[in-house]
Amino acid sequence: MKLPDWTKPGIWGAVIGGIVTMIVGFSYIGWSTAGTTERIASERASAAVVTAMVPYCMAKAVQDADPAKLAKFKTETSSYSRSDIVRSAGWATLGTSTAPDYALAQACSEKMAGTTS
Repeated sequence: MKLPDWTKPGIWGAVIGGIVTMIVGFSYIGWSTAGTTERIASERASAAVVTAMVPYCMAKAVQDADPAKLAKFKTETSSYSRSDIVRSAGWATLGTSTAPDYALAQACSEKMAGTTS
């Protein structure tokens, strides 16, 4: 059986066209895989939870029985040290967790530093 002369160039054109379409689609048009979409959604959900919990963290700081912790926070100038104070004081520990949430501690210390300045 003999195939028409245009078969080989036609198949190569379809393969190359498919590859170019995928490159352009994923690079410039904004296509994404399911894994990438899931990762982005998870990051956005985590950021939303942190944003929603910052007032809770600030309220825990104000209601803390040891006012020396808040005074130490107010005198600290380093953002890392302020975040460390929030974590060690337990203001960024949510619910039944035993460890403080790092992202919440960062956001809470930034917000508290902005309101106490």
